[in-house]
Amino acid sequence: MSHRRVNKRAAVAAGAAAAGLVTAAVLLPSANASPDQPSAARTLTQQDAARLGPELASELGAEAAGWYFDNGSGRLVMNVLNEEAADSAQAQGAEPRVVKNSMTVLRDTISALRERASVPGTAWSIDPRTNKVVVVADSTVTGEKWDRLTESTNRMRDTVTVQRSAGEFKPFADGGDAIFGGGSRCSLGFNVSVNGVKAFLTAGHCGGAGQIWSADQTGTQPLGTTVTSQFPGSDFALVGYDDQNAEAPSTVDLKNGTTQQINRAAEASVGMPVQRSGSTTGLSEGTVTGLNATVNYGNGDIVNGLIQTDVCAEPGDSGGAMFSGDAAVGLTSGGSGDCTQGGVTFFQPVTTALQAMDARIDPSL
Repeated sequence: MSHRRVNKRAAVAAGAAAAGLVTAAVLLPSANASPDQPSAARTLTQQDAARLGPELASELGAEAAGWYFDNGSGRLVMNVLNEEAADSAQAQGAEPRVVKNSMTVLRDTISALRERASVPGTAWSIDPRTNKVVVVADSTVTGEKWDRLTESTNRMRDTVTVQRSAGEFKPFADGGDAIFGGGSRCSLGFNVSVNGVKAFLTAGHCGGAGQIWSADQTGTQPLGTTVTSQFPGSDFALVGYDDQNAEAPSTVDLKNGTTQQINRAAEASVGMPVQRSGSTTGLSEGTVTGLNATVNYGNGDIVNGLIQTDVCAEPGDSGGAMFSGDAAVGLTSGGSGDCTQGGVTFFQPVTTALQAMDARIDPSL
């Protein structure tokens, strides 16, 4: 196979992740603070908050009830169950908020929803901003399906909020950069390496193991073959490049003639500002609104552990890169709505996919 540069619009979407070498030490009380008055909440960068949030939640244990980053104030908002925990959170730079529902209660609510209300066209995730589980029902949830959903959720009014979404939840298989295979068009996510071998990530629902991918619809610009694919349950696939001499940089196409360097992978957090690049709708931006989301696409296709956002996407954007700065965050899975009216979009966490396939973001690609 000839040594060639892979067409940037169809071979490179992006490596993983940003926010990297930011030194985000736990913020301690000022040396001049009174021992009876905790230090005030600090203004943080999103990267600092993403590091402090999990550390503080781990320290508070069962007294912590989720956290999120408030983009407007630059504060890490930490939900806690009592005033003592609130003092501890504030002392380390967070803005505490005493709430009613513990994480145990919210997780039990999710378990109950899975058992009683898992109907096609629904999705749910824990929303730390409301301290409830938010259930979203698409336009297909009507009649008996709607009755079943509301009958279950009405018993959980203290822990559940139900919302409607226009359109229909579905995987966006039809595509950063376009890739073609098996009659479908999807999007390349991030270039990665597996034990020194060049490969890329895309959505699992785009094609199973053995699927052959090309940079053009006619198949005259071969890219690679799917090595591993997981869907449903998860939604990611690893495609090995046929030509290991092809250029496959760790970048995302920003659709304006420029690219974003990707240096690492990062965990999503509620409130995180993100961008998405796809072959149908180009570059879009928005915010992470939920974590560990479950989506029932119908026909038995239930996917767990997804990132929920208000970023728009459309068919063909599947597998495309979601990123925050130079950090890879997610792979486009599916959702409802479009980029005219907006909607709800779900993403497979990149960190989960990398770990499952022993792959890594490699800025040296």
